[in-house]
Amino acid sequence: MSAVVVAVGSVTVIGVVCAVMLAVVSKAMAVAMDERVALIRDCLPGVNCGACGFSGCDGYAAALVGGGAEPFMCNPGGDEVSKRISLILGKTPSGGVVKLSAVVHCLGDFDTNRASMDYEGIGSCAAVKQLYGGLGACSFGCIGFGDCATACPDGAICIENGLARVDVRRCGGCGLCSGVCPNGLISIEYSSIIVTMKCKNMEKGALMRDKCSKGCIGCTKCTKGCLSGAITVSDSLARIDYAKCTGCGMCAGGCPRGCLV
Repeated sequence: MSAVVVAVGSVTVIGVVCAVMLAVVSKAMAVAMDERVALIRDCLPGVNCGACGFSGCDGYAAALVGGGAEPFMCNPGGDEVSKRISLILGKTPSGGVVKLSAVVHCLGDFDTNRASMDYEGIGSCAAVKQLYGGLGACSFGCIGFGDCATACPDGAICIENGLARVDVRRCGGCGLCSGVCPNGLISIEYSSIIVTMKCKNMEKGALMRDKCSKGCIGCTKCTKGCLSGAITVSDSLARIDYAKCTGCGMCAGGCPRGCLV
């Protein structure tokens, strides 16, 4: 019995000593936290999307207090969050948040992208992608099971007729939808852009015609109609250089497939 008492007593003493040592060390090595970090963190939307260029909302808040970031870098938070952060930091609000939104580069819904199979299984784009590239004849197009809609914290994405569609009024431009699309169809663009290419298929035109009635066939009519030389065609796909684009809309008007919108 005495051996048990000694063992229990020894363990108790060791535990108390360790607790005291940890308490002393935690006090001695404590790093003072600027209270503004917590205040700013409470202002942020908490999406942790990384659109600001930092690891998440905590990293952005710390960088703001440390002088390594600016208040207008949180696109999901918008101008209101930018103003609140500026007040906490004692800065004069300057420069609004540039609005970004998600763009789905596909028009291949059930009516335009010919189906290649019947599918019964997991309702996930990532899962369906493993099965011959997807349900549609065009393996570059939207799979339509809504992984992007599930990832969107703003409820800005819905699936209509097998195609992801974005409500730009609700989109915060966080980019979480872009990261989960297995075909890489979603990009985050400035809301001010006038024309966008709604296709990512890079197959030859002859193949594309039989698969999707809205897919780019690389005919180069858009390049000839663009007065600013902003459009080029490579890998049978038209691409827009927004540094040159004037938003005249001539390319969209001349596209025979309607994939320049």
